[in-house]
Amino acid sequence: MDRAVARVMEEASRAGDAAAARFERAGPVVGKAAAGGVSVEVAPGGLLTGLTVTRAALRSGSEAVAAQIVELSRRAERRAGDRMHQVLSPVLGAEAVAALGYTALSEDDPDFYDEEPVTW
Repeated sequence: MDRAVARVMEEASRAGDAAAARFERAGPVVGKAAAGGVSVEVAPGGLLTGLTVTRAALRSGSEAVAAQIVELSRRAERRAGDRMHQVLSPVLGAEAVAALGYTALSEDDPDFYDEEPVTW
């Protein structure tokens, strides 16, 4: 039993070290979104860490600005989850990271791009 516990602890330690190294290389894991003079930045899980609202955006009225902040925060949260998935999947496996609530975005997902893709 002690060997099994020691082995699990060693594997957990290696996974932690590998995850820490990936985070160090990846830099901050955040999600960002901007549109209409409003930009937001969130941490994985959706905690708002940055908000910028231009004077031009304020002219659209408080309800419009509030709706824009909510929508951009949702988009940024999905992007942060995608980023977390990219960083941790090689260490923990895609299924384990998805079980934590972080899902990868596909290229056809509108939230995949920082800006809307140009279509012809």
